[in-house]
Amino acid sequence: MDIQDMIAAQREQLAAILGALPGDAWDSPTLCELWRVREVVAHMTMPFRYSTEEFMAELGRSGGDFTALSDHLAARDAAALTPAELTETIRANIHTQWQPPGGGLTAALSHDMIHGLDICVPLGLGFTVPQERLRAIVPSSPDEQSVQYFGVDLTGIELRATDMDWTFGSGHPLSGTGQDLLLVLAGRKLPAGHLAGEDAARFTAASS
Repeated sequence: MDIQDMIAAQREQLAAILGALPGDAWDSPTLCELWRVREVVAHMTMPFRYSTEEFMAELGRSGGDFTALSDHLAARDAAALTPAELTETIRANIHTQWQPPGGGLTAALSHDMIHGLDICVPLGLGFTVPQERLRAIVPSSPDEQSVQYFGVDLTGIELRATDMDWTFGSGHPLSGTGQDLLLVLAGRKLPAGHLAGEDAARFTAASS
């Protein structure tokens, strides 16, 4: 299975999950700080709903600040589009090729996978990413661009996957499933019980 096939499979599974969500779940918090399910899906579908020209115009109005643009469009579009419309946008673009600026198809798979987990993990949906997809995106070196992008400080920590043969870094062991450790690399705070090790609390969300 090539990367584009993995992207299609990831989107197809997410569309099925979103289609089965009850209406109130769309207002549930996610692992993306301050974003509910509807904001995350609005963000994920942004590349399918805006042409390059429209995107650049919006970026200009945000002063070239991509984070500000993402927050603005996610909030605006989440309010304007229904859950059914957002889900259908995912479903209609299962095979659409898109690459993040400066990234390739692997970055596109990473984007879809991480944001899908942002939704599924806090809702306790039990979605497990196939190892083939995880292996396509987890880094093997701290020098890889994906690690640099998120800027997570893993000094003195070795990530150890409990469900696949993968470790990253060196130091005190931090254990979890491969997909949970991917979220650690992406700067997410996970629900309690997902990670083990003396540094687990540092990467665990505070109880509400």
